[in-house]
Amino acid sequence: MAARFLPVTGFVLAVLLTSGSPAHAVTPVDTLVEAWALDELITLDPAEAFELTSGEINGNTYDKLVRLDINDSSRITPDIAESWTVSDDGLTYTFKLKQGLKFASGNPLTAEDVAYSFERAIKIDKSPAFILTQFGLKPDNVTEKAKATNPNTFVFTVDQPYAPSFVLNCLTSGVVSVVDKQLISEHIVDNDYGNVWLKTNYAGSGPMKIRDWRANEILVLERNDNYYGTKALLNRVIYRHVKESATQRLLLEKGDIDVARNLEPNDLEQVVKNSDIKTTSAAKGTIYYFSLNQKNPNLAKPEVREALKYLVDYDAIGEKLIKGIGEIHQTFLPKGILGELNENPYSLDVSKAKELLAKAGLKDGFTVTIDVRNGQPITGIAESLQQTFAQGGVKLEIIPGDGKQTLTKYRARAHDIFIGPWGTDYWDPNSNAETFTSNPDNADTGTNKTLAWRNAWDVPELTKATKAALVEFNTEKRTQDYRDLQKKVLATSPFVILFQQIEAAGVRANTKGYALSSFGPNRVYTVYK
Repeated sequence: MAARFLPVTGFVLAVLLTSGSPAHAVTPVDTLVEAWALDELITLDPAEAFELTSGEINGNTYDKLVRLDINDSSRITPDIAESWTVSDDGLTYTFKLKQGLKFASGNPLTAEDVAYSFERAIKIDKSPAFILTQFGLKPDNVTEKAKATNPNTFVFTVDQPYAPSFVLNCLTSGVVSVVDKQLISEHIVDNDYGNVWLKTNYAGSGPMKIRDWRANEILVLERNDNYYGTKALLNRVIYRHVKESATQRLLLEKGDIDVARNLEPNDLEQVVKNSDIKTTSAAKGTIYYFSLNQKNPNLAKPEVREALKYLVDYDAIGEKLIKGIGEIHQTFLPKGILGELNENPYSLDVSKAKELLAKAGLKDGFTVTIDVRNGQPITGIAESLQQTFAQGGVKLEIIPGDGKQTLTKYRARAHDIFIGPWGTDYWDPNSNAETFTSNPDNADTGTNKTLAWRNAWDVPELTKATKAALVEFNTEKRTQDYRDLQKKVLATSPFVILFQQIEAAGVRANTKGYALSSFGPNRVYTVYK
């Protein structure tokens, strides 16, 4: 029987309506209610979804072969795989599956479903497919390179030897979530591998299952009683789309929600004073940066790139704009990942910046634009940059826009300066190293559209060094390779990395077991009241 979303029933409606009542509301004892900005969520298909919100939903509703150890990001632990081996030549990864696995639908989960999940990710070819195509998988070879040799054995063959940690880290990403082949086969239209149907439906086996999704309104998860592991402690989890920090704070204080996910520094400071509310936080794999398009002749000058790094008031940003939600961090690998480099050499130094600008032939400054997505803390940081740039004679014009407008312009290499976040695609240093230090083809027609490419930074030597780090088997040597890459980016790149995100949440005191994760999705299936 095909799975389908059911109407949101009375208990959900009651939760939604209580936000307008003057008295304190009480969320259901078997339900977790979270307020979170869900406006970036555009699909539920794990082979297509590539947003931070979808990453959390996916991590609670789908299984994978392996996962990151929740307590140690350097360790890979089994998920539906019971064990695995790597061939002596480093090309073949063989996974033995656990016995008796089932999807939420009740259909058996076998190695054939794993192989099908790889195949459909490659053949529908959406944004996250590159995580698999980088191993040489293509539409015409995927069924041979990713195959089931028996119901409990899956074999994955890569195109060249890579660091095993890199391969396994990639296999923790959402794109390789195992989907229910039998269920999806009932919903294929025009050979789309069920992509249209799965955008708004569910075909997984994780601890929670998706019951309902109404874009920009609500997403409801329910416990999956067919899950192979420890069952979720609550019956359901409701994500309510609430974008404004002040509104989230009000709902949390009234008890209309259990968790507020997008509190800005001022609201976070206020909820801490409430004895009915506690807070939790974790450094995330997201860094915020601004970048300088090297097509702009002024920004392409090495002295200008360095000068602008000295025209940032990092201390003020840290103390006023990101307090509680971020910490100053100037290297491209976030803390907690292999090869991290905790060096922050830049600070506001107007005289130093002026010397560098004069050396570049721009002693009287210049005018430049910055594309800014509406919302905090980005807007506040851009305004801070406008003030400090001016001290060095650089006139910064802010161009505001929504996420689609700013990203479309950025991806077309049509910006001067772009400011925004970058989150790791998988928990391996190559995820960020490749995008910040690799640009194999700097032409506008280039197909490897890394951040280095978006900013027209042509770096053949760094590109070569990035590839070398990717295939380095010795972990100590690989770690040093990434530290060296970060030092070069600090000194010469068009990237000015500002801070690492700290995700913070306000939580009602009666909600137990809720904690944010520094890596991987935040788990909701371990929460109870």
